[in-house]
Amino acid sequence: MEKAVDIVEKLRGGEISAVELVEECLEKIERINPKINAFVTLNEKAVEEARNVDPNSPLAGLPIAIKDNVETKGIRTTYCSKLYENYIPEEDAVLVERLKKAGAVILGKTNMPEFGLIAYTDNPLFGPTRNPFDLSKTVGGSSGGSAAAVAAGILPVASGNDGGGSIRIPASFCGLYGLKPSFGRVPCYPSLPIFVGLHSEGFLTRYVEDNAFMLDLVKRRDIRDMNSLPDDGVSYLKAIEEQPDNVKIAFSPDLGYATVDSEVEEVVRKAAFRLEKFGEVEEVKLNAPSLENQLVTKVVLEVVTFIGERMEEWEKVAFPPYLGFMALAQSLTYREYIKIEERKMELWKALRGVFEEYDYLITPTVACKPFEIGKISPDEIDGKPITPIGWMPFTYPFNFTSQPAASIPAGFSKEGLPVGMQIVGKHYDDAGVLKISKAFQDISPWQDKYPEL
Repeated sequence: MEKAVDIVEKLRGGEISAVELVEECLEKIERINPKINAFVTLNEKAVEEARNVDPNSPLAGLPIAIKDNVETKGIRTTYCSKLYENYIPEEDAVLVERLKKAGAVILGKTNMPEFGLIAYTDNPLFGPTRNPFDLSKTVGGSSGGSAAAVAAGILPVASGNDGGGSIRIPASFCGLYGLKPSFGRVPCYPSLPIFVGLHSEGFLTRYVEDNAFMLDLVKRRDIRDMNSLPDDGVSYLKAIEEQPDNVKIAFSPDLGYATVDSEVEEVVRKAAFRLEKFGEVEEVKLNAPSLENQLVTKVVLEVVTFIGERMEEWEKVAFPPYLGFMALAQSLTYREYIKIEERKMELWKALRGVFEEYDYLITPTVACKPFEIGKISPDEIDGKPITPIGWMPFTYPFNFTSQPAASIPAGFSKEGLPVGMQIVGKHYDDAGVLKISKAFQDISPWQDKYPEL
């Protein structure tokens, strides 16, 4: 699969037509999707929209997939829940509106866990998404369908969003590049009142430059999202042309609390120290508090409050592993919810020193390799028992701190499964994270290692 930036050049130059490209993607969906279950709804007007696209627009008809919790006018948006099985929005999300204005063709909607509540892509409506590298393994989540679609070579770009790791985890498991931008960098409207204050919109791509290119088109303030940030005035695509020099990078294999698969740690450590080419890499001892309980508390209380009067109806059709949420919600009070802010400050206090001294922090993206379909979590890592979300300890801290954080392929396990490395930047330094990511891509490209499906 070519870079999106190169495909757009060909579309704009008339070398290929948007209609041909959309038809080629639809043919791949017909052939590949039954194996991986990435797409759940197709845009029936995609070919017609490609026919009417402006070839001089910034995207000139580039096909893009949209995660099924991002509203698309006239195209079913189910949140992968039976409660929304037949919901067809009357307006586009800001992200979709901006992509369409730039000349994108929306190809369809991608699979996710119900309401995006867990990092394992399966739900009662559509079933699980399978990892293109090994069909017996999960893609993670919650932007799992988007990751599978790009990893399988169906198309070069798909949207994702991230409230606790939902772009970075599937990027890691599927050998892709995924950036969770700074909170508010891309407006998020409309959205459900879940992952409040943690949620960022972004993309899954094979190439860093494609992520930079897409973000340039969709970032900047929108009055409908009161948390959206003004444009930072930086072209990310231009910024990544400049090679970083004399940077200071901290590497933490565990943030002070994580249990990590030894092979994952070894692959990421080796990758992190390759960045010494651009400055200094130093292993640091961190003693950050784990906010695992706070994440669970927040999500459970928010989803149960959001479902509200439909709770009885939802209990009959919810993804079975979610049924424990209801009981947990009964045991929690507003005190636990309010205490989250206090723990968030403790987390930042533990991390602040790193970002005062270093430009970036590197960790593994996920503590384990992709695990079997049918389980929402591995039982153990390297023989040590873990909690239900103990396998994803590295991503959600940076949703709580609102920092930009990316997952980039660091290498592969002995079985040929992708391993991701997380790069976290200072507040608002999305351009810096993209720049160091592109530098790593230049010295350690991964794009030739893709499965044939």
